[in-house]
Amino acid sequence: MAAVKLNIHQSTAIITTPASRLTYAPYLYPSPTALFISPTPLKYHKLLWNTTQCRAARFSLSDSAMATGSVQEVLPPALDSTSDPPAVFDGTTRLYISYTCPYAQRVWITRNCKGLQDKIKLVPIDLQNRPAWYKEKVYPPNKVPALEHNNAVKGESLDLIKYIDSNFDGPSLFPDDPAKREFAEELLSYTDSFNRGVITSFKADGISEAAAAFDYIETALSKFENGPFFLGQFSLVDIAYAPFIERFHPFLLDVKKHDITIGRPKLAAWIE
Repeated sequence: MAAVKLNIHQSTAIITTPASRLTYAPYLYPSPTALFISPTPLKYHKLLWNTTQCRAARFSLSDSAMATGSVQEVLPPALDSTSDPPAVFDGTTRLYISYTCPYAQRVWITRNCKGLQDKIKLVPIDLQNRPAWYKEKVYPPNKVPALEHNNAVKGESLDLIKYIDSNFDGPSLFPDDPAKREFAEELLSYTDSFNRGVITSFKADGISEAAAAFDYIETALSKFENGPFFLGQFSLVDIAYAPFIERFHPFLLDVKKHDITIGRPKLAAWIE
């Protein structure tokens, strides 16, 4: 197993002055060198490791649909400004990520749930000291995640999780039912608005915008009764929201003293 583990939760936010501005970056981009300590019960981070743990986390993909076997990965060290570039466009499929970036974790989780650890190579990038060649030779927007496949590089996390699900072997993570597909697209389109609403509340005196965002999630989780997942089955929608709610939950609880699960039983079940 990898030496690099994610510290999803940091119990103390830093209060800075003036204006008592909250420094919430530790909740969104945790330390990649800390031990894995996560008081929040959300279990989606287990998907980062292997397909056996996908099943252990009680996701409702059947064993016949789930990729078989267990792939124990040794995670490579992050590449920085002193690192040599990989042999770009040599036919290798590469996923460029940051271990602690929630956007990159969406794609990383998708890769692992489809059992593609041997098909898509991880290339972690140090975002605090990123190599110049990444922008020059790999992905000009200079962001993660990015996927190198078929002599092209694509970006944007929501686009990439759909692309991987559609273009690689493994269990489908998108429903066949037309009504569920339509609702899935609606929920995926809402993710940016959801994140903005919650983060706005980080910096505000109250939590009204975050509360409204989580009320939307509660309503969405109530649409299909055979849950606890958004579409009644584990899908890309759960993957899209998980890395963010994983961070928002402890922050709002510790700093704002607001438990997002109170009065939201569907959300509580989804987290559990």
